[in-house]
Amino acid sequence: MSGDPREPVIRAAGCVLWRRGPGGSVEVCLVHRPKYGDLSFPKGKLKRHEEPLAAAVREVLEETGHHCAPGARLPSAHYVVDGRPKVVDYWAAEATGGSFSANDEVDRILWLAPDAARTRLTQPRDVRQLTALLDVLPAS
Repeated sequence: MSGDPREPVIRAAGCVLWRRGPGGSVEVCLVHRPKYGDLSFPKGKLKRHEEPLAAAVREVLEETGHHCAPGARLPSAHYVVDGRPKVVDYWAAEATGGSFSANDEVDRILWLAPDAARTRLTQPRDVRQLTALLDVLPAS
């Protein structure tokens, strides 16, 4: 990762939100952010003094309308945004209820089978979190 070492790291957190679909199959949630025109996992910047896991759960609710039960810690993503290093901490999180309503950040969500999600993710780096989720999910 490159970036000016004098610039503070941008800290963010998110979840790979999942649920059991028809027949017990796994579905993962991707969010579409019109500002960036991308499909990714729900995530966002930490508020001042906010713990990463609390931020991840908050972002899931804000972006998807779904409550969740966080589970295993997944790999963090490290990349550079506007010359500054960014670290996004991720968790697996099972959807426990709620419903989506379009908002300023996210105009739609998609619940997809993992193979379909893998091909729809905009950033190849997000595949690492998806793969890690599949490694930690309980068998159905």
